[in-house]
Amino acid sequence: MAIEIKAPTFPESVADGTVATWHKQPGDAVKRDELIVDIETDKVVIEVLAEADGVLAQIIKNEGDTVLSNEVLGMLGEGGAAAAAPAAAAAPVAAQAAAPAAAAGDDAILSPAARKIAEENGIDPGSIAGTGKGGRVTKEDVVAAVEAKKNAPAAPAAKPAPAPAAAPVFASGDRVEKRVPMTRLRAKVAERLVEAQSTMAQLTTFNEVDMTEVMALRSKYKDLFEKTHNGVRLGFMSFFVKAAVEALKRLPAVNASIDGNDIVYHGYQDIGVAVSSDRGLVVPVLRNAELMSLAEIENGIATFGKKAKEGKLSIDEMTGGTFTITNGGTFGSMMSTPIVNPPQAAILGMHNIIQRPMAVNGQVVIRPMMYLALSYDHRLIDGKEAVTFLVTIKNLLEDPARLLLDI
Repeated sequence: MAIEIKAPTFPESVADGTVATWHKQPGDAVKRDELIVDIETDKVVIEVLAEADGVLAQIIKNEGDTVLSNEVLGMLGEGGAAAAAPAAAAAPVAAQAAAPAAAAGDDAILSPAARKIAEENGIDPGSIAGTGKGGRVTKEDVVAAVEAKKNAPAAPAAKPAPAPAAAPVFASGDRVEKRVPMTRLRAKVAERLVEAQSTMAQLTTFNEVDMTEVMALRSKYKDLFEKTHNGVRLGFMSFFVKAAVEALKRLPAVNASIDGNDIVYHGYQDIGVAVSSDRGLVVPVLRNAELMSLAEIENGIATFGKKAKEGKLSIDEMTGGTFTITNGGTFGSMMSTPIVNPPQAAILGMHNIIQRPMAVNGQVVIRPMMYLALSYDHRLIDGKEAVTFLVTIKNLLEDPARLLLDI
């Protein structure tokens, strides 16, 4: 009885998907819960697993085809893995039966001269059919095996893995071009960025923050923090998330969104954290960040980063968010103007920490400084609110005790 291989049920935020990779071909044996095909959406790659043992009988949707929720991708027939199991089980028995004969052949039915030639030429005596009395491997048998080995065609070299389509490598001086289809993720990112710029009255305001106190706090407690929280490392992002949560509480318009002619104010802070992956920039969401400790934030971000590299982020982890933080500083960016991720109203951009001379109490001192950028939708957020929000972030980070004292 054939079993339909169906695409998963996509959430409302995902209209359709694209068949990315078939990991099995018609006629291949398949085991239950084995990965058969990947479906790429504009958010994540979804793995489709086999519902039962069998053999892939038919591929209906080829790689590159667009599929809808629960659409049939292929057919799984009976047999395959089930039939292969007895054969696999019989193989060790046969090997065990052959083992004594091979062992005996190595010692009992191989002449000293034949053994010497075999060793000199790297020939396994057990692989030679003996023509002597009682199956004895003669010198002539080994010589013939050596000649056959010399005349055997060389094994074809393994083909190198193709370079990633998104990053072709060209030799210097080559005037060639390579055209590759845009991934769904990249296409969706492009669409949303254009949408944001064409539908929002988007502005960016800047400030700078002295990271001295945060860096000193991290340096003092990072080892104890990691030991106390079972290997979770203390980074800078958790301080920024905490500061953003507090600033969003004080300025709820920055945490709001526009829905038609309505303004939706959110009584929670779901913070999207931009993470780089092989497929591009993705933004998983820390739900109810206002309830999370520094350790929980750092652990959540580390988990997202690992999942992003492995392509294991789920659609639920990528959906929603009331505010986003992106850190271009990890790539060396000194200043940028991040683009708001609709329907959110604002995004905070972190940048590289640079040692710069600063005037402090009338004297020039060297301080670790970071430029901050807040891009915001001016339809919803006034300039005063945007500037106040960024100053609040600055004040909380330059004096981290404020985060504990709620001042």
